Amino acid sequence: MSETPGESPPVGRRIHRVQTGVRLERRLVKVTKALAEYLGVTMGDLLEGILLHAYEGKQPFSDETLGKITGLKDIYGLDLGAADSHHLIDEGGDGDGENGDDDGADDGLEGTS
Repeated sequence: MSETPGESPPVGRRIHRVQTGVRLERRLVKVTKALAEYLGVTMGDLLEGILLHAYEGKQPFSDETLGKITGLKDIYGLDLGAADSHHLIDEGGDGDGENGDDDGADDGLEGTS
């Protein structure tokens, strides 16, 4: 996550996290997981950071990280953009109840919904 030059990071704050059952588009999950690994953070930490930045109208990523995201989107075939949000139609159906994955391929996404 980006930090304003000269701004010292805040002191750690104690919080209480909860487990969620969020379903996301599969390529979006792949890109996000790969980005979290690249940044050395958990996927949950990455998503928290993105949300906290968005809630304040701030850009969560440096230009370098945005470049990495572009590369990851190419690798995983993610062609969705902000204009697509709220206009996506889930073709996964009920599937297995986990992630809408009916193709039987092992994509490493089991239990990540």
